[in-house]
Amino acid sequence: MKAQLIPKHIIIFDGVCNLCNGAVSFIIQRDHKDVFLFTPMQSQTAQSLIAKHQLEAVSNDSFILIKGDKFFLRSDAALEITKDLSGFWYLCRGFSVLPKIIRDYAYRLVAKNRYRLFGKKQACMVPTAALQHKFLDQ
Repeated sequence: MKAQLIPKHIIIFDGVCNLCNGAVSFIIQRDHKDVFLFTPMQSQTAQSLIAKHQLEAVSNDSFILIKGDKFFLRSDAALEITKDLSGFWYLCRGFSVLPKIIRDYAYRLVAKNRYRLFGKKQACMVPTAALQHKFLDQ
């Protein structure tokens, strides 16, 4: 019997943002089905994906999830990611009952202040050897 290939979902994140890097670590720890790949927004791969999906107008404070031909931004991306995490994180989908304008307002408020609240690195995170397979750019 052939092993079924699980499609990979790509998360584009701000590679110098401490909050974003923390979110990536959080996702990796709960990605028991190994469905997520990551690329920092500052990478050529991310820029190519952004162009392919015509997301150039999206600001660099957005977390982007690409699943097949679909893309999700901001709070929609965060909620969509929880569907594939191990544990009870899928329950966070309950927040989707809140109007998108309210969810995205809260998202943008944190994103706008992320460097001041959580700090910033001088360069994108470098994955450990054990995690390199999770990143599109090395």
